[in-house]
Amino acid sequence: MTKLLSRENYIYAMSAKHEPAMRVKSGSEIVVETYDCFLNQIDSEKTAYNSIDWNQINPATGPVYVEGAAPGDIIKVEIKKIELEKEGTMVTGPELGVLGSELTDFSIRKIHVENSHAVFNGKINFPLRPMIGVIGVAPKEGEVNCGTPGEHGGNMDTTLITEGATLYFPVFHEGALFSLGDVHAAMGDGEVCVSGVEIPAKITVALTVITGEALSTPVVENQEGFAFIVSKPTLDEAAEEAVKEMVHYLAERSDLSVSEVTMLLSAAGDVQVSQIVDPLKTARMFVPKMIINQLGITKIF
Repeated sequence: MTKLLSRENYIYAMSAKHEPAMRVKSGSEIVVETYDCFLNQIDSEKTAYNSIDWNQINPATGPVYVEGAAPGDIIKVEIKKIELEKEGTMVTGPELGVLGSELTDFSIRKIHVENSHAVFNGKINFPLRPMIGVIGVAPKEGEVNCGTPGEHGGNMDTTLITEGATLYFPVFHEGALFSLGDVHAAMGDGEVCVSGVEIPAKITVALTVITGEALSTPVVENQEGFAFIVSKPTLDEAAEEAVKEMVHYLAERSDLSVSEVTMLLSAAGDVQVSQIVDPLKTARMFVPKMIINQLGITKIF
């Protein structure tokens, strides 16, 4: 029977100090409930800015202790299903997002989910693109608030983290201590206003320990290809490091030289922006499955 982890088991920082909310064996499938990124505090478009406790932002449900996971391993996370509630929330305003220096009023938009679409207003709707914003493991050192991304994962806000995708995270502590939250009904690359369509959800994942492989930053894989995800103080730094991670990964697993792989990525790969509004910026280097297959790489890890 699949175990359910209630959203009442939430944290605001990923850390090895947390007691596990659940313990599972490698290969287990679990269902994780989540609040929206505002802890469901915004119940209408008239909610006042000062009525929101901004210290209760980006809760993640967890952590989950995966038996057998040890430092130096990889935790494989298969996203089996994302089930959304019926209404999401978007906000923006002064000091929020890319236009924060120009906006003078705090704005809230309630977004209804209808017929597989997000209803923005009476004229505009668009297809749902459910994805997970915050997902990862306990970081190598200290506590990292759930609003900040890093080598442990966290608030990567990467649109590829959808139903059917598989993620790989480096393990820094016994049990990995996996958590997730901040689900979006839809979000564009960049998340430029500081929020996607923030929504409570229920996510089914399978957690598996991989030994004998090393990883220094998260990786996401889907049917189209895979990407290294990197977060750094600037977008330039994040993009450059993501490219380097991919180049060395492919060079080590093929008969191509580093210079050949670099040329291949320049012709057939894509540097993509994940988000530009968090404390660290996140970019990814994506390579299509067609290229991976031609290089003879049969599995990512």
